[in-house]
Amino acid sequence: MKYTYYGQSCFLLETSSAKLLFDPFISGNPLAKHVKVEEIAADYILVSHGHGDHVADLVDIAKRTNAKVICMPEIAGWLQKQGVTNIHDMNIGKFKFDFGTVRMVAATHSSSLPDGSYGGNPAGFVLDADGMQIYFAGDTGLTLEMKLLAGLYQLEYAILPIGGNYTMDPDDAVIAAAYVNCDKVIGVHYDSFPVITIDKNFAVESFKRAQKTLLLPAIGETIVL
Repeated sequence: MKYTYYGQSCFLLETSSAKLLFDPFISGNPLAKHVKVEEIAADYILVSHGHGDHVADLVDIAKRTNAKVICMPEIAGWLQKQGVTNIHDMNIGKFKFDFGTVRMVAATHSSSLPDGSYGGNPAGFVLDADGMQIYFAGDTGLTLEMKLLAGLYQLEYAILPIGGNYTMDPDDAVIAAAYVNCDKVIGVHYDSFPVITIDKNFAVESFKRAQKTLLLPAIGETIVL
């Protein structure tokens, strides 16, 4: 499986049969100016919640690619008003797609859409595909509910927000990694704005001290999981 980072919480997971794009916010991110949004391919788009720094490019990419959008019912209703029709709405539960199984899980955050309407529950996702289990926490603070995942899955990677202020910071993310029993973490939701700027070296060392690995791919970089 391949992981390509597009900044903030936007990334692409390429399984053996599908391209899964998460939380598309690229054009509004000054750190991602070199990314050509119009060239990003997707078969599915997974949306954790409705905030602008997660959906800014959602409508355009969904219409261009005709990717199926996986999201909360409230976000689905907003998308339909924008002319997006290829949607699979779900809530905290799981569903088997052609590429694998997706479980939508709780996140501790808020969710509203660019027009100010209610965005439903904020969420994260656990992907079970190609023999791998990967957790994307979405925007969340540290919560004991994460411990449930350790009993349900053997996670190989956890994709966690580490910027602080709106979400977990690196210290909290180390605890979250322990809660979900995962030793390999990919950091997201940092450096895009002044209040979520982090000391990346300190963050990496914090994970090392906990005998875990924090990966911080550059924007536009692809790594093999």
